[in-house]
Amino acid sequence: MSILTLIIKREFISKVRNKSFIVMTFLSPLLLVAMSLLIGYLASMNKNELKNVGIYDESGLFKNEFKNSESIAYHDLSMLPLATAKDSVAKESYEGLLYIPKSSDTKVLEKQIQYISNDDPSLNFIGDLEDVIDNKLTKINFENTNISYELVDKNQAKSSISLQNINGEKSFKGVNIMKIAIGGFLGYLIMMFIIIYGNMVMRSVIEEKTNRIIEIIISSVKPYQLMMGKIIGTSMAGILQFLIWVILGGGLLFGLSLFLNVQPGQASSIPPEMAHGIAADAQVYLQEFLKLPLFSIFFGFLVFFIGGYYLYSSLYAAIGAAVDSETDSQQFLLPIIMPLMLGVYIGFFTVIDNPHGTVATVFSMIPLTSPIVMIMRIPFGVPWWQLLISVVLLFGTFFLIVWFAAKIYRVGILMYGKKPTYKEIFKWLKY
Repeated sequence: MSILTLIIKREFISKVRNKSFIVMTFLSPLLLVAMSLLIGYLASMNKNELKNVGIYDESGLFKNEFKNSESIAYHDLSMLPLATAKDSVAKESYEGLLYIPKSSDTKVLEKQIQYISNDDPSLNFIGDLEDVIDNKLTKINFENTNISYELVDKNQAKSSISLQNINGEKSFKGVNIMKIAIGGFLGYLIMMFIIIYGNMVMRSVIEEKTNRIIEIIISSVKPYQLMMGKIIGTSMAGILQFLIWVILGGGLLFGLSLFLNVQPGQASSIPPEMAHGIAADAQVYLQEFLKLPLFSIFFGFLVFFIGGYYLYSSLYAAIGAAVDSETDSQQFLLPIIMPLMLGVYIGFFTVIDNPHGTVATVFSMIPLTSPIVMIMRIPFGVPWWQLLISVVLLFGTFFLIVWFAAKIYRVGILMYGKKPTYKEIFKWLKY
């Protein structure tokens, strides 16, 4: 068995036998499931609350336009004095009061309608009120100009553009949402894995350096072998932990949601008609999912996950070797976190808008951002030559970073009692 294999095995076993690793492996899914069920329960409580809203309509045009629903009940308070109606809101008898002044001019009504409440209402609620008011005012405007609103509405064109690719295959409008969700999830997963387990690599190096164990180990193995053994062993422990989270958390979430009849997360906030629509379109979504470049997505995820993780972990290991404590590492972590955050922002704000635009294409080639941006682009279809260039640049940079990190690791691992600066670390590269 080679020395590198022995180091990987030692690192892996020391990680999985660590008490904090075992506790977090089994406690994290429980906390995640409990939090998800709690959010679902709280969302269902909000959904069952009935809001009472007063309407004070001096114009008499709108009071019959607002229809009660399961969550909102409208009450006509127009017969009361206005001051009394406002007092009822102040005493919290009503959630709020919609005040509509008397005017025959629709332009005046557009600007003078008020909603009076103790607390700021939600944007969705105000948007619904404005839709009802706009619809009524539009009808009045049509009537004032002797134009039949019903006739206009009947002849209103409602086009529906069907999608198909250059080969004539029909596509589904919601497929882009599916591509965004898959790419975004995988990109975010890579970022979180790099941050969590990269920090674990750095803490492991700092711990051994602080305990002076590293002086004994380094006398028997090369610093490069030790660094790579730590990175690979920690990544294997992280992958094992992640698989346990997925299996245990998924099983618990599914079992408890069925047992308690509580929908996890935000699912319970989806309106029934939308949920019915999603269920009706499930088969169409499945067909479109099967049309995605699944092999490219899976293979691309593995390649960019491995390349991205080992690239950043080498930097984390070098930082761990250069400092004596986690506090001293903060000044060196910002340049690592920034490209990761930039990749996520580019992915969510640029790839979604234009996956094949210049910005998305360039950042999917830059090695420090390509693991996140490229995996978000792959579901939309990426030319093979762009994938090849991106992979070559990523792994080329990875070997270059490993070479630099090994030089820093070799010197820094035996330096104690001094906070290194960037200038000093650059000097270590010449040794």
